[in-house]
Amino acid sequence: MIEKSQAVAPVPDQATDPLIYRIVVVALSLMAILSLIAITALAFVGETSPEGIVALGSASVGALAGLLAPSPTR
Repeated sequence: MIEKSQAVAPVPDQATDPLIYRIVVVALSLMAILSLIAITALAFVGETSPEGIVALGSASVGALAGLLAPSPTR
């Protein structure tokens, strides 16, 4: 029998720590929205958008898709 002092702490995930999960989702959503706003604002001014802004927006949308997609075991 394992005593409480010897028990291994679970790895934080959506089920055990929803606060961290929500912070990550909000941060990635803000990054995607801000990059979209920046690209749109630069287009109105007539400038070309830097590849870094496009890359950050694309990476944040991809990370959100990975986080919010259901796991294959369900």
